[in-house]
Parts: sequence; C-alpha cells; structure tokens
Amino acid sequence: MIELLVPLIPIIVVIFIIYIFFQFIPVGLWISAIAAGVRVGIFTLVGMRLRRVPPHKIVNALIKATKAGLEVSIDKLEAHFLAGGDVDRVIDSLIAAERAGLNLTFEKATAIDLAGRNVLEAVQMSVNPKVIKTPVVAAVAKNGIQVMATARVTVRANIERLVGGAGEETIIARVGEGIVTTIGSSETHKNVLENPDNISKTVLKKGLDAGTAFEILSIDIADVDVGKNIGAMLQTDQAEADKKIAQARAEQRRALAVAQEQEMKARVQEMRAKVVEAEAEVPKAMAEALRKGKLGVMDYYNLKNIAADTSMRDSISETSKKKENK
Repeated sequence: MIELLVPLIPIIVVIFIIYIFFQFIPVGLWISAIAAGVRVGIFTLVGMRLRRVPPHKIVNALIKATKAGLEVSIDKLEAHFLAGGDVDRVIDSLIAAERAGLNLTFEKATAIDLAGRNVLEAVQMSVNPKVIKTPVVAAVAKNGIQVMATARVTVRANIERLVGGAGEETIIARVGEGIVTTIGSSETHKNVLENPDNISKTVLKKGLDAGTAFEILSIDIADVDVGKNIGAMLQTDQAEADKKIAQARAEQRRALAVAQEQEMKARVQEMRAKVVEAEAEVPKAMAEALRKGKLGVMDYYNLKNIAADTSMRDSISETSKKKENK
C-alpha cells in the first residue's frame, strides 16, 4: 500500500502548495482589480497579507474610488486602515462630497474619521440639514408665571469644524439657555405666548453655533405652554415660613411667661415659708418678754383680742363676698 502512495507524494505536495498559494495570495481579487482598471501588484497584495491588512477592504475601496473618478493611493488607504479608520466610510464620504460639490479632501476626511465622527453622516448633513428637537425648557417670566417651550433647531454640518467642534448636546444646551434668558426677560408670560418668534430671533442673534461642528440655520418654537404660578407659590411658601416663625416666637414667649410664673410661685412659697417661720418665733418672743417682764398679762390679752377681732372681720368679709358672687 505504501509503495502505491510513494509515486503520488509529489502530486500531493504540488496540490498543497497551489492551495496555500491561492489561499495566501488573493489572485481572484487581483484579477478583479485589473478588470476594473486598478493597477495593483501581486506582491502588494502579498505585503498586505504580511501586514495583516485585509486586501479585499483596500482593493474594493480603491476600485470604488477609481470608478468614481477619485485619485487615492493604495498606500494612504492602507495607512488609514492601520490607524484604525473606516476605509469604506471615508471613500463613500469623498464620493458624496464630490457629487455635492463640497470641498472635502482625503486628508480631511480621514482626520474626521479618526476623530471619532461619522464623516459620511457629516457630508449628508451638509447637503440635507438635520432637525434637532430640544426637550421641554421651563422658565419663569417677570410676573412669576412659568412658561414651558420646546424648539426645533435646524442645523447643517460644518466640515471645517468637525474636528474639535462641539456636538449636538452643546447646541441643545445653548438653545435652552437662550430660551430661558428670553422668557426670563419678558415682563409677562402673555408676551411670550403672543410672540413666540421673539424667542427665535433673540436666540439666533447670540451666535450659539460658535465653536461647534454645526451651523444653525433656523430655530422654530414648536410648542409653548403655561406652567405653574411660581410667584404665587413662592409667596405662599414665604407666608407659611413667616407663620412658623411667628408661632415659634409665640411659643418662646409662652414658655418664658410660664417660667416667670413658676419663678413667682417659687418666690411666694419662699416668702410664705419665711412668714410661717417668723410666726413660729412670735410665741417664743412673747414668752421671753413675759419672763423678763417686758410684756404684761393685760398686754397679752389685748393682743389676743385684736387677733380674734381681725379673724372675725376676715370671716365676715369672706361671707359677704360669697353672697355677692351668688
């Protein structure tokens, strides 16, 4: 069996070499390029394989550019691919720009593509402007009434400012700021409702597209609605706050009055205790006076009579008051 296979070994090796040759060298792609009028050397394709560059991406893009009448070198396409760019998108954008009469060079297109922007979409926006709708922007007029507005901003891509220019978010933010400023400077909300075009005119005068990748063509107010009465709400909140402050001060005064009353009661209790203590000393003093002869017996009875008379008068006075109250 082995003896029968020995004569076939050279044939198998040749077939294997041919297979590897056609797998490594895109002969079919080379023939397609020649048929399309694009001169690409077979060794150039081999070099792409060695540099791990897909030959079909570069050659197909080159064929597309050549058929469109563009002069692009294969080295530049390969360099852009190795830099991480999208070769097909760059060629498509160049073709679209050439058909639209825009001045877009290969170097500019590759720079825009490597900057992370969609160069083909930018070219399309230069030809067909895009409408950006802002979210609802709420602002308060001078009379305290809230006004909510939405705008439609028509923008066109500026090819020259795509690299380093601000995006759509900046346009939306600036337009929103302009709307807030315009509404806030209006005397009443009725002025805004009657003339919404004043917002568009004021915002357009501010040159909001400066430093952005777009050119603002128009700003149209899509919708204007009346919101809350912010002025009345603020006055209500202020009144509520003043009420709470007044209540707190009244409570403070009440607590102070209660504290003073407690202090007076404590002082009265203290004075009563001193009076009781002094009254307790009276019998002792009288006894001491009797022993020393400074107070006679008749003087003592006279004092008792005076005390009894005073007690009787107090009793009569209390009885009279009760009858008057009834």
